[in-house]
Amino acid sequence: MTRLRSLRALTLAFLIAFLVATLGTGFAIYAATQRTIERLVDRRILVVSDAAAGISGDRSPEELVRRINAATHERDTGDIGFLLLDPTGRRLGGNIALPRRLPMGFSTVALKDRIAGLSAGRALVRDVGHGMTLVTIAETEPFDDYDAARVRIYAVGFGSILLVVIGGLLFFVITIGRRIRDTRRTVDAIIDGDMTRRIPVDRSGGEFANQAMAFNRMLDRISELMVGISNVSNDIAHDLRTPLARLRSQLALALRRVQTDGQRDDLETAIAMSDALLEMFAAMLRIAEVEGGDRRAAFAPIDLGELAADIATMMQPVVEDSDRTLLVEASAHAPIVGDRQMLGQMIVNLVENAIRHTPVGTRIAIGVEAVADSITVTIADNGPGIPVEQHALALRRFGRLDASRHDTGHGLGLPLVAAIVRLHRGTIALEDANPGLRVVLRLPRV
Repeated sequence: MTRLRSLRALTLAFLIAFLVATLGTGFAIYAATQRTIERLVDRRILVVSDAAAGISGDRSPEELVRRINAATHERDTGDIGFLLLDPTGRRLGGNIALPRRLPMGFSTVALKDRIAGLSAGRALVRDVGHGMTLVTIAETEPFDDYDAARVRIYAVGFGSILLVVIGGLLFFVITIGRRIRDTRRTVDAIIDGDMTRRIPVDRSGGEFANQAMAFNRMLDRISELMVGISNVSNDIAHDLRTPLARLRSQLALALRRVQTDGQRDDLETAIAMSDALLEMFAAMLRIAEVEGGDRRAAFAPIDLGELAADIATMMQPVVEDSDRTLLVEASAHAPIVGDRQMLGQMIVNLVENAIRHTPVGTRIAIGVEAVADSITVTIADNGPGIPVEQHALALRRFGRLDASRHDTGHGLGLPLVAAIVRLHRGTIALEDANPGLRVVLRLPRV
């Protein structure tokens, strides 16, 4: 059974269920009422028929006709129809005529039977001896078009219930829908980096207002924790960058004064380590800048296919120098709105990662494709790849895989790419290229 995933679907399902229940109830009440009327009428015509038929020994045609005529003139049975037939079906007496032969026992008669003054009723056909048949008929409608009037009463009654319920549901959908939209807009704004955004609170109070306030208090607490964590990492990066830069300068000065090759090698190694630390802190600050969302103000329309082709042309010599192959297949028209510099850095980082973590002879492919309402960027290689169970680790800050511990890098390349993708309201996924790794980026199309 398909799950109901939206407020509209839930509302429609409830309306259908309520409509079915209401119509079912209406038909059940109508049928029960009709059956009750028929039972009462059947009981009445049975009593009247017994009185008209008399006892078995007194059922001559003349006596039966006399009893029928007497019953038709009595006040209590004046509305009853009688018909006495002989064995051949010829009419012997009574106050009605029938165009068709009715079955023995109880049956229903209607307007089609053309009985004067009767639109619907019940009939009892019984054998009264000597081959004669007595037909007794009574109306089930106390006045003309009673059944139609009863249907109108049900339609008005249950229709008013439906109108009230539909009105209540519309009010419910509008109210709940507005609350859901407010919450969704707040969540989208927070995802985009606006940690100050909060859900509007209705001043009139109520459960929705209390829920919004509770949600806002939770966001305040989360924001405080995130700001605290972000400030710690950013402050460390800022505070350590200056002394590290000074340390590198001192090491460079010392390198100029050394006399032996052994000391020179040690100092060059220390300078390289200082450069790696400075690069790591720069990457941390870059990620913090991207995740802040301030760069979205500088977004402009660009063609991602053209950008990918330009990046591939620029990096072709670097890839060839590393004894690897770079291929590019970009869509002729892949428009998005974004930061050209950041998107370029995103593609460069992914190509550099592929160069760094694949053996000589690896083929690296860049693909850009416009699909429906999104642009898909794919950077794939046929190298060793990343095990599926370590994909999440590779996207985490400082998420160095065991197989790459001996390689250069600081585990911030893919996290920076992920931050740039989030800034552009896109998604990133690592897939197995069989062999190799495929990084799939999906960005919203203009």
